[in-house]
Amino acid sequence: MEEKIRNLLEKEIEKAGFKLDEVFYGKESGNNTLRLVIDKNGYINVEDCVKVNDIVNPILDKEDPIDESYILDICSKQKGEIE
Repeated sequence: MEEKIRNLLEKEIEKAGFKLDEVFYGKESGNNTLRLVIDKNGYINVEDCVKVNDIVNPILDKEDPIDESYILDICSKQKGEIE
């Protein structure tokens, strides 16, 4: 499933200047979760996550690669702990 999602989204995410670092699909706290971990040169901020969300949502809606309902989580790669 993760590879199918990556193939569907990676090119469009890269066009926007981001790297799709990781794709995870599975259960978290009893909910189906699709997590996309993004990266770029510099820091990822909330606006970046919103931008990628706006890119991938229409693609996921159109292609409908996941039959069941799920939570879409777009986040950044953790670069270290904040103290």
